[in-house]
Amino acid sequence: MTPIRMKIIGAGVAIVGAAAVLAFSGMRDGWVYFLPVDEFVASEHRWDERVRLHGRVGEDQLTIDRAGLSAGFQLCGTTKAIPVHYTGVIPEMFDAGRDVVVEGTRDANGVFCADTLMTKCASKYESGGEAPHADPHLKNQADAAGSIVPNTAKAGSRG
Repeated sequence: MTPIRMKIIGAGVAIVGAAAVLAFSGMRDGWVYFLPVDEFVASEHRWDERVRLHGRVGEDQLTIDRAGLSAGFQLCGTTKAIPVHYTGVIPEMFDAGRDVVVEGTRDANGVFCADTLMTKCASKYESGGEAPHADPHLKNQADAAGSIVPNTAKAGSRG
C-alpha cells in the first residue's frame, strides 16, 4: 500500500471511531430508567439519577397552576407515594386519580422535581372486549381500520 492510501484509511477509521463514540455517549445520556413509584422509593441508589416514574396522581395535596406552568402533587404507587413538583405545560387531562408518567430527579428534600409530565389515555381507549363500533360483517376488525385485505373475488366477477 502506498503512504497516501494508508493515510486515507487511517483518517477513515478515526472518523468512524469518533462518530461511534459520539453516538454511544449521546445515547447513554438519553437513557433513563422507567420505574413504578414503589420501586423508586425503595431503591436509594436511584435517588440521584434521572428516572421516569409512573403512578397515580393522589387526591390530597394537588395544586395546579396552569398560568404559572406548575403543579404539585403526590404520585402514588401501590403502597408508597412521593411528592412531586412539576414545572412545564400541564396536559389538559391531568387531574387527581389519573395515571401519569413523570421524568426528573429527586432533590435533597425528597421531592421529585419533574420537567416532563405525561398522562395516560382515558380508559375509553383501552381494550375491553369487542370494539365499540364493531361491524358484524367484517371477519377481522382490523379490516375496518383500513388494513390491506386480500381480494378473494374471482377476476371478472362483480360483487
